[in-house]
Amino acid sequence: MTNRIGRSSILLASGTVVSRILGFVSAVVLARTVGLIGSGADAFALANQLPNNVYAIVAGGLLSAVFVPQIINAQLHSDGGEKFVNRLLTLGLSVVLVVTVVAVAAAPFLVAVYTQHTTDTGGHGFGPAELGLATAFAWWCLPQVFFYAAYSLVGEVLNAKGVFGPFTWAPALNNVVAIAGMLWFGQHFTGSVSVAADWDATEVAILAGTATLGVVVQAVALFGFLGRASIRFRPDFRFRGVGLGATTKLAAWTFGMIVVTQVAGIVQSNIASLATAYGEPGLAVLRFGWLVFMLPHSVITVSLGTAYFTQMSTAVRDKQWDRLESDIRESLARISLFMVISAGVLWLTATHVANVFAGEAGNGMADVIAFFTFGLVPFGVVFVLQRIFYALEDTKTPFFVQLIQSAVFTIGALLTGAGPVSLIANGIAVSMSVSIFVHAILMVIFVRRRLGHLGGKLLGLAFARFVIALVPALGVGFIVRGTLPTAPASIELSVLWSIVIAGAMGAVYLCVLLMLRDKSAHDLVAPLRRLGNKRP
Repeated sequence: MTNRIGRSSILLASGTVVSRILGFVSAVVLARTVGLIGSGADAFALANQLPNNVYAIVAGGLLSAVFVPQIINAQLHSDGGEKFVNRLLTLGLSVVLVVTVVAVAAAPFLVAVYTQHTTDTGGHGFGPAELGLATAFAWWCLPQVFFYAAYSLVGEVLNAKGVFGPFTWAPALNNVVAIAGMLWFGQHFTGSVSVAADWDATEVAILAGTATLGVVVQAVALFGFLGRASIRFRPDFRFRGVGLGATTKLAAWTFGMIVVTQVAGIVQSNIASLATAYGEPGLAVLRFGWLVFMLPHSVITVSLGTAYFTQMSTAVRDKQWDRLESDIRESLARISLFMVISAGVLWLTATHVANVFAGEAGNGMADVIAFFTFGLVPFGVVFVLQRIFYALEDTKTPFFVQLIQSAVFTIGALLTGAGPVSLIANGIAVSMSVSIFVHAILMVIFVRRRLGHLGGKLLGLAFARFVIALVPALGVGFIVRGTLPTAPASIELSVLWSIVIAGAMGAVYLCVLLMLRDKSAHDLVAPLRRLGNKRP
């Protein structure tokens, strides 16, 4: 069973690595083209984030919370769940289509809601020209909502059926199209990217239109793999009598999570736009900083967690509670193994990573990345523990925990907004990390109440080993970083220095864990040992 999880995780991770590398390249090209601070950067960051916010919530919450367990249960039907899946896809796509049409029509309203704006910003922030530019971007970007949701719907069906690869490889197509679009834009744009008045309709269409085209390609590509999951998709609007009632009830609490998270997102966006008004790091810096934060999470946590979640849902369906508890312990240990060292590496290489996006100036991005990294480990814990409740078909508990997390973040963000505008981006990053810690602690408490003893002592000892191993790794990282130039000007050198530091830290971290006889570390190197033993 562990080997099957390992193979699924490797397949997921391989696609995610390629997609994330291309996504990272896409973000760097965008940052180097439109910058991190200025009207163009923040207007596009806001407009392109509107559909992304909905996608992140739907893919990570509603779909995983409701659809995967229900699809797995439907596999016991006489038709293998095909009728259920067809009606589920039809209902989901129909609802999202309506939501998308409303969102596109409400583009000016959404842009206004997500920003602090004035009648005169002196060339910075969201005045009339900046609001107009952001709205123009939003007209092009908001149709992404439907295609992101279609990608997620079909992807979760494939995941529930054990077809993991296409879901993680399809975003690579998205990023290829987006990179091509930005290169085209870079050739076409001749004005100042930091002044809203210099953008014309053609330039807006090239940048935002190709971004949306990439999402369309990503979604359409997945439909071709439904046959591999033994699903012949035919729209079916007969929703009665197939068991969608339970799905709808479960979705209601998750919809509440969407509302709560969106309110917190609106607060963050408004406060960040205050910084933009004074030419300080704001929306774009936070967006790119979060992208860096999500890189190890997406490659490791999502890959491992997605494979385990399907197995956990099956264990709950079959009432195999010992197997469920084993999967929980194993998934948390393996994810924490990678996230602890990833947090240390990102914290130590934040300056070099920021150089990749903005050159030697960095534009405040390094500090934002460093503060985000403190939430990386608990973010992975939350990802796993939320899905335990989803497997148990309990979406009510995650809603209330999400409510508390969002309240903590909102309070922190509001306090940040009352301080110096130059520290707003840093304050929001700190507030996010603190709220994620609170979220993780509450999820641990509620999972223990629901399932009882889960081997917390073993997990605690494993985490202690990870922290112990991180200390010498950080020491080596400091030494290596100190021998390198402090501010390399080129992207190539910035990437190279980050890889050198990460490699040195990772080697020390793994060696210490092997000396401490950590099971997860030994499992990690076991395939290499077997390969070595097979050689003559």
